[in-house]
Amino acid sequence: MSHDGVGPRAVKRSVAFLTASALAVPALAGCGSDDPAGKPLAAGDVARADRARIADGGTLRWAVDTVPDTLNTFQSDADATTSRIAQAVLPSMYRTDSRGRPVRNPDYLESAEVVETEPKQVVLYRLNQQAVWSDGREIGAADFAAQWRALSGKDTAYWTARNAGYDRIEKIERGKGDLEVKVTFSRPYADWRSLFTPLYPKEVMGTPDSFNDGARKKLKVTAGPFRVKKVDGKKDEVTLTRNARWWGDPAKLSTIVLRAVPRDKRISALSAGTVDLAEIDPAAARRITVAALPQSASSPLMGPGARRSVADALRSWAIANGSDEEAADEEISARQKLRRKAAKYARQQKALAGFEVRRSLEPAYTQLALNGAEGPLADERVRRAVARALDRRDIAEAVLKPLGLPAEPLGSHLALSGQAAYADNSGALGRQDTEEARALLADAGWVPGGPVKKKDDEAKDEAEKAAGPEGEEDDGSGQDSDGDSGDESEGGDDGTYIVGEDDDADADEADADDGGDEGDSGDSGDSGDEGDSGDSGDDDKAPQDSGTGSRPLHRGSAPGAYAPKGTAAPARAEAAPVAKDGKALTLRFVLPSGPGSDTLRTVADRISRMLERIGIRTEISKVDDESYFKDHIASGAYDLALYSWPATAFPATDARPVYAKPVPAADGSLNVEQNYTRVGTDQVDQLFDQAVTTLDDSERRDLLRKADARIWAAAGSIPLYQRPQLTAARKDLANAGAFGFRTPVYEDMGFLKKSAQGPTGTPGRN
Repeated sequence: MSHDGVGPRAVKRSVAFLTASALAVPALAGCGSDDPAGKPLAAGDVARADRARIADGGTLRWAVDTVPDTLNTFQSDADATTSRIAQAVLPSMYRTDSRGRPVRNPDYLESAEVVETEPKQVVLYRLNQQAVWSDGREIGAADFAAQWRALSGKDTAYWTARNAGYDRIEKIERGKGDLEVKVTFSRPYADWRSLFTPLYPKEVMGTPDSFNDGARKKLKVTAGPFRVKKVDGKKDEVTLTRNARWWGDPAKLSTIVLRAVPRDKRISALSAGTVDLAEIDPAAARRITVAALPQSASSPLMGPGARRSVADALRSWAIANGSDEEAADEEISARQKLRRKAAKYARQQKALAGFEVRRSLEPAYTQLALNGAEGPLADERVRRAVARALDRRDIAEAVLKPLGLPAEPLGSHLALSGQAAYADNSGALGRQDTEEARALLADAGWVPGGPVKKKDDEAKDEAEKAAGPEGEEDDGSGQDSDGDSGDESEGGDDGTYIVGEDDDADADEADADDGGDEGDSGDSGDSGDEGDSGDSGDDDKAPQDSGTGSRPLHRGSAPGAYAPKGTAAPARAEAAPVAKDGKALTLRFVLPSGPGSDTLRTVADRISRMLERIGIRTEISKVDDESYFKDHIASGAYDLALYSWPATAFPATDARPVYAKPVPAADGSLNVEQNYTRVGTDQVDQLFDQAVTTLDDSERRDLLRKADARIWAAAGSIPLYQRPQLTAARKDLANAGAFGFRTPVYEDMGFLKKSAQGPTGTPGRN
């Protein structure tokens, strides 16, 4: 899960992560077909090439977000790079295909099947007879058993982050031969294919000390096409080299260097030639796309002699027109600095011409989270009103259409189009309907144009409450009940951007002429905002109604509020703020502020405008990436938020903690697991419990789809769109890029032979 660029460490929901584009893949194919799962909206884009066309050797320098703190994917501080390394160096019994479904990995597994269901479920694994660890020992039952004991949850000395599925195993035995492993479950477990991927050697899993500390910075024994050579914290890179004992297709690359490069520094790294492959943001993708275009014969950048001539001419002209020599020199200096920047940009663009952008959709989705623990959103009617106000297609198009990707709104919380459990269940909530959204608010007591107390009146009420029945005076501190001083709406700057706030008395009339419809001509300006070519960069300047509740609504500001019966409604009355008990309905919308969050800001602004049309105001607070999840999402300090979840092949296991009904803990706190919206129902929990024990694939899919429909109806989170995946790659790099659903095949990655390259060095595409 993440917002764009930041996400909670989802060791809990299987490691897939959480960022996107020229494949015009047909939209959801499930519509009108027998299978509601349909097809993936976009295929992977990896410049596929036959192994015969790829050169032997070479080093791939791959930009990643971090050098991981641990190489053990089952620890709480494991991250996306931990998972990437594990895919290259450790066994995986199953991996995902292009449709996001688990498929047997023949390099390790000849077969695996449920051989008994009564009285207990038994799965028999038959291992590839060539499969060995890098020390020469066969992979076998001892490794399976060690991993089960470490992850079962029975021994608290193991610092494990998750044990889902392993806690259902009763025993593990050697089968008829060394290559057979027999796993008996104490309770039925439908997602048994999720287990033992990755599989660590018994040397790592055998003792708490080796599990907790031994695999954090090194893996002495591995069993993949590559092995870990070195984790270098000083250079911020991890080096993988060929595994000499690998029995599968030999790795084409001799070395892979995973180098930590911040997202906002990746263009510089690509142009400097220090990385060959990197996930990038939409702005970087535009630069690389422009670099590939034919360059004009006439360049605005001139040589050193020409620059001197121009500088001398400027100086002479400035002096002749009354400027002193010092001012003229300052003007020339400023122009020369600009020229140097332009020259640097031109050099970068020339270097970027050797790269291309590979585009797909990531196996993850972005959602709007609604905190149902307290406040207005604790009322399901208000949550449903928020959801019904959203035009999800408009939001998806704003993010994906400029990138050339299919812009379909997501219809499921539990799977993506093409995955087995996918079906569009959004109908359980209802389509976008502004009138219905207003009706839901009215039913919850939020009245358009109702009286709104000023903040000083609210402070007075709070002071009177604090004074108690005897009417004691306050302490004169000048702070309100929350410890804040002064009126935040009167010039105070607390770092909060309040959508719709403006002190211009003529704002309403200016807005009334705007049409108020998303996608109108007023939004057609080019903001330069990532992923949104249709969103104006001047939204903050647009005069709108106050969204803070700091001003009272005047009589007649909404039809029927105070005016006599039959009084005509004024312009934009339907968008007047709704209020209840003297307070306007204002929701705190929390967003991350770091690099890569521009797309989320675009989405948040659109959502805020949609909510404003039904009378809901939003206060957008931008917070540091470091504290976004810990201090806001996980702690529940928000009303609305945007972040992403990975879509896994095993939703019955991985999605349950995300949507489980929160329960009181022994210490009186609320145990929310990963359900950061705090919205859940007993029915949903029961459906997950049934699905995870149902071995029939068809029945399990039906149960998951029913669970998803009930999650939609509860309106705790609203899926918006599948996340874009944009990857910059050297043009001669094959079988790597935007992988989409498919697990990377590391042994097939490499650089094309000279004879296999086209006129531009580009390998054959999918």
